[in-house]
Amino acid sequence: QVQLVESGGGLVQAGGSLRLSCAASGGTFSSYAMGWFRQAPGKEREFVAAISWSGHSTYYADSVKGRFTISRDNARNTVNLQMNSLKPEDTAVYYCAASSVIRRKFSDYDYWGQGTQVTVSS
Repeated sequence: QVQLVESGGGLVQAGGSLRLSCAASGGTFSSYAMGWFRQAPGKEREFVAAISWSGHSTYYADSVKGRFTISRDNARNTVNLQMNSLKPEDTAVYYCAASSVIRRKFSDYDYWGQGTQVTVSS
């Protein structure tokens, strides 16, 4: 069983940056692919980014490509999401998740954090 706890959310102006972190415990972190998803009010949860267990492969949603960077530190059991050039449409609750295989679909992920709110003001 893997427990995930996100941190780093907050309020930022458009064009600003935030760095989200997700701390994992209770499992073999380095054996899991990790993903970030987000959900805005009234919308479905959507894929943001994913990284393989080794960190060698990454995937991004088109909407964040070039602005967001996912990374992981297997020694510290953490995965991060660096978000630059933020836009009001990035406003959502951001979740980290763990999967046995790197995927884009939220239904393929086995473990989820509680989420952290990101609000981007215009």
